[in-house]
Amino acid sequence: MNKKKPILGLLIVLLILPLFYSLIINRKEDKISNTYYNLGTVNEITLYNIKKSNVEKIFEECASILNDIDNKMSETINSSEINNINKNAGKNYVKVSKDTYKVIKESLIYSKMSNNTFDIAVGPIIDLWSIGTDNARVPSDNEIKNTLPLVNYKDVLINDEDYSVKLAKENMKINLGGIAKGYAADKIYAYLKSQKVESAIINLGGNIYALGNKENNEPFSIGVQDPTKPRGNSIGNIKVSDKSVVTSGIYERYLEKNNKIYHHMINPKDGYPFDSNLSSVTIISNSSMDCDALSTTTFGLGLDKGRKLIESLDNVDAIFITKNKEIYLSKNSKNKFNLTDPSFIIKE
Repeated sequence: MNKKKPILGLLIVLLILPLFYSLIINRKEDKISNTYYNLGTVNEITLYNIKKSNVEKIFEECASILNDIDNKMSETINSSEINNINKNAGKNYVKVSKDTYKVIKESLIYSKMSNNTFDIAVGPIIDLWSIGTDNARVPSDNEIKNTLPLVNYKDVLINDEDYSVKLAKENMKINLGGIAKGYAADKIYAYLKSQKVESAIINLGGNIYALGNKENNEPFSIGVQDPTKPRGNSIGNIKVSDKSVVTSGIYERYLEKNNKIYHHMINPKDGYPFDSNLSSVTIISNSSMDCDALSTTTFGLGLDKGRKLIESLDNVDAIFITKNKEIYLSKNSKNKFNLTDPSFIIKE
């Protein structure tokens, strides 16, 4: 009996197993996604052509980033830094993390740029309307009038030396709902790049960041929401690589009473939902935080003032859709936008 053959076979198996295992864990997945719930919305991150061995670690770190920002900036989390600032309104400065401080400081820049059209101090008015919650209602004119003095970004005081923030008046409230998701998308994008991820879609409740290209080296095609229909219906698409795409529109959250629609974007100047000629604005930029703030800002400014603001900024493009289904494109988005719904018309 030849005892060498079984031993030789065993040696071959032992040599092949590590190679086989290495092939399995390093096998690339064409597409793999993970879903999270943070910042009051459903978020999905999709990785393309990624090594299977890297996926779990990457998704865990993305969850950590989202949880961290949520715990710092969410108004619905009682222990958040934002709530701590609000609880100390009219009393004390509150030290916050660099993340929260950066978002607040950037918000104040947008407030000044937009002449108070974008204002994180709109919290008390948002609470009055509570659109998007079970307590949504149309407040009285007197309620709004009495609350408006609390809404002024100039009363949000910041100290660069120790990253502290104070609200000048008692009962003031800041709300980062119009910018925090954009900041989170930027942080996740930066993390994925640091991990050498070459292709991904970050979707934070409709705030999109496309990292790299698709597997065929073509730009990603991002659908532009139909503002006359629920989320998920598009009128066309725009091709982007390493860009964020964010839309603000009347379709998102709204309250209907006496056959009138009240959408969730509140004008800080009068306390009522913005009443412009627009039904939605889509912003395209390298920064999702910029997209987030600018989509709300330009919607509030309306078509003419909104276009003027966008054209004054570098590396920012926009798609404006009016209530009568007219589309106005900024210069650099004209060759990238593909209209698929003939009921809408592109205007010059």
